Amino acid sequence: MLNAYLNGFGTAFSLILAIGTQNAFVLKQGLRREHVLAVVLVCTLSDTILISVGVFGFAALTEMLPILGIVMLWLGAVFLFVYGSISFWRAWQGGAALDPAAGAGTSLKTSVLFCLAITWLNPHVYLDTVLLIGSIASRFKGFEIGFWAGAVTSSIMFFAALGYGARLLAPVMAWHAAWRVLEVLIGCMMWVIAFGLIFKG
Repeated sequence: MLNAYLNGFGTAFSLILAIGTQNAFVLKQGLRREHVLAVVLVCTLSDTILISVGVFGFAALTEMLPILGIVMLWLGAVFLFVYGSISFWRAWQGGAALDPAAGAGTSLKTSVLFCLAITWLNPHVYLDTVLLIGSIASRFKGFEIGFWAGAVTSSIMFFAALGYGARLLAPVMAWHAAWRVLEVLIGCMMWVIAFGLIFKG
């Protein structure tokens, strides 16, 4: 059971690191100190659901509905391209628009809905995390619950550290130029992922 738990923890951690879209949003919310707990909870709860589906049967669903993977790929690519464009626009507007102390910020509802969208419309979650975790978990027959628990623990620890640890970068991100750079990096990341999905798909 311990071996399954540790493998689940390590597998999930390595895959979560590769999902740049979600991580970038959590980091940004942490830097702004804006609805961090809600965002972290949304990410961890979503991951728990997705990991559960992966460990206990998402592969069977894609076999029954092959079109599901293609649909999620294109929806995700469009969403990422639009989000990247918005980040470039904010960077062009100037750092003041991105300063955590400037403006009213986003509402809790907006942050939660956007976090849900950027999580559930990310095809990497379905094509990589869910399917891969499901296939690896199948190697631990009889210990799937241990693998699942390890993966879920990894998700909770990672997003909590990312969201609340971002505060350590607050002094650096107080510079408007730093927020411009962050927005450009986020925009580039979104576009790279979007085009990668299209051409690999």
